[in-house]
Amino acid sequence: MGRRRSGRRAARDEAIQGTNDSSIVSKCSTAALGYMQDGFLQYFVTKRCRRASLIHWGYYVRARAVDHCVREFLLQSQGHPRRQILSFGAGFDSLYFRLKAVGLLSCTVVYEVDFPSVASRKAALIKGTKDLAVVVGGVGRRESGAMSFAVEDYKLLGVDLSELSKLKKALKEAGLDPEVPTMLLAEVVLTYMEISRSDALIQWAAQHFPCAQFVLYEQMHPEDAFGRIMQQHFSRLNSGLLALAQYPDCEAQRRRFLQRGWAECSVIDMNEFYANFIPEDERRRVQALEPFDEYEEWHLKCSHYFILVASKGEELAWTPLFSKMPAFSADDPPRVAGSISASVCTIDSEIVGLRRYGHHSVLIKPHVVLTTGGFGEQNGRHCRLRDFHVLIRHEDNWRVGSVRMEKPDNTWGGRLFHTVTCVSGSQALAVGGRMSPTNADLGILWLRFPDSMTASDPDCVVVELVSPQPAEDLASSRWRHTTTEVMCQGQKYLFIYGGRSAVQPVLGDWYFLHLEEFSCRRIPVGGPVPEGRHSHSACSWDGGALIAGGLGAAEQPLNSVLFLRPTGSGFQWQSVETHPPFIPRYSHTAHVHDGKLLLVGGVWLHSASVPGVTVIDLMTGFSLDYQIDTVSLKWPLMLHNHSSIFLPDKRELLLIGGGGNCFSFGTHLNLHPVCLGLSNILTSQ
Repeated sequence: MGRRRSGRRAARDEAIQGTNDSSIVSKCSTAALGYMQDGFLQYFVTKRCRRASLIHWGYYVRARAVDHCVREFLLQSQGHPRRQILSFGAGFDSLYFRLKAVGLLSCTVVYEVDFPSVASRKAALIKGTKDLAVVVGGVGRRESGAMSFAVEDYKLLGVDLSELSKLKKALKEAGLDPEVPTMLLAEVVLTYMEISRSDALIQWAAQHFPCAQFVLYEQMHPEDAFGRIMQQHFSRLNSGLLALAQYPDCEAQRRRFLQRGWAECSVIDMNEFYANFIPEDERRRVQALEPFDEYEEWHLKCSHYFILVASKGEELAWTPLFSKMPAFSADDPPRVAGSISASVCTIDSEIVGLRRYGHHSVLIKPHVVLTTGGFGEQNGRHCRLRDFHVLIRHEDNWRVGSVRMEKPDNTWGGRLFHTVTCVSGSQALAVGGRMSPTNADLGILWLRFPDSMTASDPDCVVVELVSPQPAEDLASSRWRHTTTEVMCQGQKYLFIYGGRSAVQPVLGDWYFLHLEEFSCRRIPVGGPVPEGRHSHSACSWDGGALIAGGLGAAEQPLNSVLFLRPTGSGFQWQSVETHPPFIPRYSHTAHVHDGKLLLVGGVWLHSASVPGVTVIDLMTGFSLDYQIDTVSLKWPLMLHNHSSIFLPDKRELLLIGGGGNCFSFGTHLNLHPVCLGLSNILTSQ
């Protein structure tokens, strides 16, 4: 039994060491694209590979956060004749080489600890690489005991961190001095250890160093959909995140350190760090490095990682690192009024083709739902989807209809983040969308279908694609925008608003497309001009348009509700005050029913929960939040990049698709359409 247990532990240790090899490739790719300046990472990678932009953004903010903490420590301790940095689970990190090359390690010794095999491999790379050997000042002394490499200001030790007694012995032999200011650093390390052992390490550090700072970068929030996918990923790698169950959030981690002897502790998530500690001009520089359009996944990733700094000691003027943070924090928790049960839709036949995101769904007839475009699964692979999909409701069940596209030339092309607006009983208008963040000149298409078609018709739906004369290139060369039918002086218009383009990351302009003449008209619009936004929602109401939320130019979610109110000669922008103010969000969907605005899902920066359904009374502004109870679902439900259909006669919401690329954890696609019954909450209001 003991042999079997030790075999499992050896396999797990090997898997954990493998995370170093993957991580260093990602760091090297991030540096190669110019996100950060680091000419040393390349020497620790045997085969370079370019990662996706989302990976680059994630490793960039991680590097900035750790670098910020290290530089603060070096600045605060610069008057001391000696100081130390002790990096746990350092892997192939280049921290020592970067700092040494720019002259920041005067009077400083860096100690790195990792598994013996990792330390030995790193030592061999240092000795065998001229540029690394030059920085350390030689090839080091002969290996002895746990010491894999040693020069005057750099010690590399091969020790299993979970063996605290061996670690203490090795550090003492290496010359670690508990009496000098010390920074301890652990980047995604302690969470792989048994909780009792990682807690013991934290407590030992507090007891051993009178004057020290402990920096921890790790995951959190295992309970929501993204957190579950994150955990599944690491479990598949045989490197499960053991600390999450007991320390699931920032406050739990803060208490963990304070209860184990640290005097002060500050902790924030990476959304807060990015917004407050990275200057605006630097954020613009990063945005320009390569095409990027994965904001939802970026914010979700950042809400599931934190940076923590614990400190103790009177010799230095230790201050909580994040105490002077500007006026930004995760939003106050929503005051939840109740819950709504989610259930998988009953469908008569096997459903294929709705595992997608970035698509658009629209009611083209009562109880006939057309879904177009997006990114998803087809024939076992992930790709942009060119096909159309129809769901037809008959009584209480849905069935899958087939779609025959007439004239399906290259004008469609598999769009993402487009809009489709049903403007009559026989036609809908598809506007904009993108193929990639650099290819968005997709224009406008009419989708025409039989006027007499009903839900009881045969399953095959014929959709004819017709390219009209271009109404306005600027109006349609966008994505993540909205299109809403409005009325002005008895005439129907399609109000095209916001979004982003291949040139502008956020658009604040609008167009009125006359639906009969198919031309854009200038219509007077009064009132304060709203902040530009994309990934917002828009609904027709009372002849105008209700705009809610969205992502603004500062890459922060918005919480405004705006009404484009019809006037005698045009329209007027008018703000709708909500009580309490609804939590800023984007990538949600919205519907209006009986004077109430329903906001469904989306992404917000309040990481302790995920958006459910918010109901706003448009007469009083009174707002209520409802959680979505997903206990009956066997898979994580991610409600962003989804579509939703409101069925007023049933008071039901049909949720279709949704998901995204979950950082390096893989792409998640919601498995099935989901129904939400809203009768109780709409009646209770």
